[in-house]
Amino acid sequence: MSTPTRVALDTSALMMPVELDVRLFDELDRVVDSYEATAPQAVVEELRRLSEKGGTEGTAANVGHDLATERCLVVDTEASYADDALVELAREGTVDYVVTNDRPLGDRILEASVPVIALRGRNKLAITQP
Repeated sequence: MSTPTRVALDTSALMMPVELDVRLFDELDRVVDSYEATAPQAVVEELRRLSEKGGTEGTAANVGHDLATERCLVVDTEASYADDALVELAREGTVDYVVTNDRPLGDRILEASVPVIALRGRNKLAITQP
């Protein structure tokens, strides 16, 4: 039996449903066949911190935190900073794709030879190959 495609989600991806009205998991189902959603512990922590701020960003982070803990496999990394944790997973070959709307992070992931899934247009995701 083949291992499922592993898709890591960053903070911006998990906040997309509220901030950008993106049906994140529906879109992932559309662009990637069967997959296992993964979130580094550092991303979960960042969402928890952001959710304490309140306002729209806090609400988006709260929803993102719930999505991360309910729909993703949360994994530990050496890096404690969310972006570095995602780059670490990419460099180790632990993940097959990284979902982010963060351009600098996306560039770092592509440099690690891992495709990036990001927003194209208003609410559709698309894959960028390294």
